[in-house]
Amino acid sequence: MSALVRLACLSFLVSLLSGPVSAAEWQAGVARANITPAETMWMSGYASRDHGADGKLTDLWAKAIVIDDPAGHRIAAVTLDLVGLDRPTSLAIRDGVEQKYGIPRSNIALFCSHTHTGPVVGSNLRSMFELDEAEGHKIDAYTAKLIDDVVRIVGEAVADLEPARLSWACGTATYAVNRRTNREPDVPMLREQGLLNGPVDHDVPVLSVRAGDKLKAVLFGYACHATVLDLYQWTGDHPGFAMLAVEEQYPGTQAMFWAGCGADQNPLPRRKVELAEKYGRQLAKAVSDVLDGAMHPISGELQTAYSEIDVGFAAIPTTEQLQQTLGSENRYERVRAGMLLKQIESSGSVAATYPYPVQSWKLGNGPLWVTLGGEVVVDFSLRLKTELGVDSTWVAGYANDVMAYIPSARVLQEGGYEGGGAMLYYGLPSAWADNVEDLIVAEAHRQAQSIAP
Repeated sequence: MSALVRLACLSFLVSLLSGPVSAAEWQAGVARANITPAETMWMSGYASRDHGADGKLTDLWAKAIVIDDPAGHRIAAVTLDLVGLDRPTSLAIRDGVEQKYGIPRSNIALFCSHTHTGPVVGSNLRSMFELDEAEGHKIDAYTAKLIDDVVRIVGEAVADLEPARLSWACGTATYAVNRRTNREPDVPMLREQGLLNGPVDHDVPVLSVRAGDKLKAVLFGYACHATVLDLYQWTGDHPGFAMLAVEEQYPGTQAMFWAGCGADQNPLPRRKVELAEKYGRQLAKAVSDVLDGAMHPISGELQTAYSEIDVGFAAIPTTEQLQQTLGSENRYERVRAGMLLKQIESSGSVAATYPYPVQSWKLGNGPLWVTLGGEVVVDFSLRLKTELGVDSTWVAGYANDVMAYIPSARVLQEGGYEGGGAMLYYGLPSAWADNVEDLIVAEAHRQAQSIAP
C-alpha cells in the first residue's frame, strides 16, 4: 500500500471518528402529553367566570425537552398551556422528576403560557372563586393527574435523547401593547398613528434543536398576556395557535412557548378567535424568520443556578382583622380571609415573606436564560437585558411558581392592578414590600456571576 493510499485511508478513518463525536456534542429528547381536561370543570384566568368549560377550541399540551451537554450536565424544560402553577404542584412535579430521573431542581424549569382559557390547577388563583366541594374534587383530581403526566413525559424525553445541534437567535413581534398606558378602545388608532405609549419588549428569543436534518424542537418566548379570548372553551390562546402554526410549517418538530415578562402587556385588540389566530400566525412568522435565517451555534457546557429568596409583604393582617373580613360583602375578600385564617390555623401565623424562585441557565456560549416566578412586568426584562447583556439575555416569567403579580418599583409605586390590586385574587395578604424589584434583580445578578464562563 502506497503512502498516499495509507494517508487517504487514515483521513477517511479520522472523518468517520470525528463526525459522530461532533454530532454527539449535545443530546436532546422530547415528549408531550395532552392535558385537556376530560370532563367539564372550572376555568381559570377571569374572576367573572360563573360556570365550567363548555367545549374545546384547541387541545392543551404539556411538552418536555431534556438537553444534555457534552459533559453530561442535564436540563429539563416543560412548557404548559396553563394560566399558572401553584407552589405545591410545582414542587411535586420537580421533586418527582428529581427522584425518578436524577435531574436537580436547579436544572428543571416549568413554563406556563398563562392562557386564560385553561383549567384551575391546584391552589393557583383558586381564591378567585367560591367553588363547591364537587368542583374542588375535580380540580384536585386534574392536578394529581397533571403531576403524574409531567413527570412521565420528562422520563419519555430522557428515553428519546439523541445527538443534536443547538442554535439561537432573536426575532421580533409587535402585537403586544402596554395595557397600563394605552386605553384598549384607542389602540387601533394609536397604533396606526405610531402613538402607543409605555415600555414593551417585542423580542422573540428562539432556540432551535436539530437532530440530523430534522428540526426536532424549537423553544420561543414573547412578553404578552395570553388574554385574547375569554370564552368558555379550552384553548391555548395566541401562544397555542403560534405553536400549531410552527408545527404545521415544520412537520415533525415540537414547538414550545414560554412567556416573557408580559404581566402589563396585552394582545390588542382582542376578544375574537380570528385575532388569537392572527397573533399566533404573527408570532409563528417571527419564529420561522429566525429559523430560516442565520442562527448562532451553541457549544460549551451548561451552567445552572437556582434559589428561592424571601420577598416580604407590605403588611400582615391580624387574626381579628381577618375574622372581620369574613363578613365582607366582597366575596374575593371573604375567600382570601378564609384562606389566610386556615394558614394561621395550620402554621400559627400568616407568613411575612414568600419563597420567590429565581433560576438561571447559561447555555454554553449561547444565551443567559433568567427564569422568574409570578406574573412579571416588562420592566424586569428590559432592566435585566440592559444590565446583563441586551443581545445575549433571555428573561422568562410565569415559571416554576405563579404566586402573584411581580411589579417593578415603578409599577408598585404607581399602584393599580399590577401594582398590588391583584394580590387579592392570589390570596396573598397585601402588596409586596418596596424592595421587591431590587431583591429579585440582585439575585439574578448573583446567579449570572456565579455561572459566568
